[in-house]
Amino acid sequence: MTRAKKARQRRQQAAAPPVRSADGGRKANPKVIAGVAGLIALAVIPAAIVLAVTGNNKSSSSTTPTNVTTLPDAGVATRLFDGIPQHGNVLGSPSAPATLVEYIDLQCPVCREFETAVMPNVISRYVRTGKLKVVARPIAFLGPDSEVARKAAIVAQQHDKLFEFAQLLYLNQGAENSGWVTDQLIADAFASTPGINVDRAMAARDSSSVSQVERGFDKQSHTDQVLGTPTVLIGKTRGKLTQVAPGGSPSLADINAAVDKATQ
Repeated sequence: MTRAKKARQRRQQAAAPPVRSADGGRKANPKVIAGVAGLIALAVIPAAIVLAVTGNNKSSSSTTPTNVTTLPDAGVATRLFDGIPQHGNVLGSPSAPATLVEYIDLQCPVCREFETAVMPNVISRYVRTGKLKVVARPIAFLGPDSEVARKAAIVAQQHDKLFEFAQLLYLNQGAENSGWVTDQLIADAFASTPGINVDRAMAARDSSSVSQVERGFDKQSHTDQVLGTPTVLIGKTRGKLTQVAPGGSPSLADINAAVDKATQ
């Protein structure tokens, strides 16, 4: 077993299971609610983001680790998105009749389940056929590891590789705020994503351009009344988008119904 595979197994064994509501939907992790509720209402997510990020900021290094290796799941992510156009944080044909916007936290365990179990089917059925485009907006909702991960994801976005990179982090996800988003993991994920120069990407994570994108995503999450992750909105392109399964993690059936309605 390779060193990278052993490290991935340790992260996944430590990962917290998805937190569900009584009806099978998604709820914010109890630790987040406990930490934020005493300070401010959860509904004001930009404030929650500020508390998570600025109160527990975890700085990243611009230096690339010397023992960078390819992650064992690299092929899975590459095959999932191979041949599909990407432009920044948009996956799929720009002229697709329907749009799906997803707000995700890269260390959210329910996001991991949604992105690895539901979205591959959505991509195969709707994105590859030109019916749907996906707009991904990573937010830092759960804490310091969320912020470090999304900075790196935005760098990947600048290379039109956000979706492969995010998938790799989900496949190698560790326990919330355990420090699992290390420079080593980020460098390995960059190295596992074709088209990204690892040294340049590592150095770009704290750039002003990345910070500008972060602020934009946070502002959009407030406009779209995002209270947790994953939050998914679907509708006709250039039309009104409607939140799917509010308060819960959308099922494949939920997504199918919303996309089919938007493409009628």
